[in-house]
Amino acid sequence: MSDEYAHGQRDGLRLALAILAAEEAKWSVLLGESRSGRTNAAREVRHKTFQVAQSRVQTALKRLSPKDDAAISEELAAALDKIGL
Repeated sequence: MSDEYAHGQRDGLRLALAILAAEEAKWSVLLGESRSGRTNAAREVRHKTFQVAQSRVQTALKRLSPKDDAAISEELAAALDKIGL
């Protein structure tokens, strides 16, 4: 795999993490707000789904990150800090 391709994959995963974080934040505000128990249960499931998806994307990103390059680690840390993880 070329370095450019791998970098593009990592960028895509970082974008996915940012989108998932935004969606999770949107739904976390709505938890327990409805008078309907069914609606609240659906919102809780949706919120948990976003959390699980974030952890899976983080795992994939860690697997794609080079182990020996300190610059990539700094790049990854900056990207994760930017999205608040």
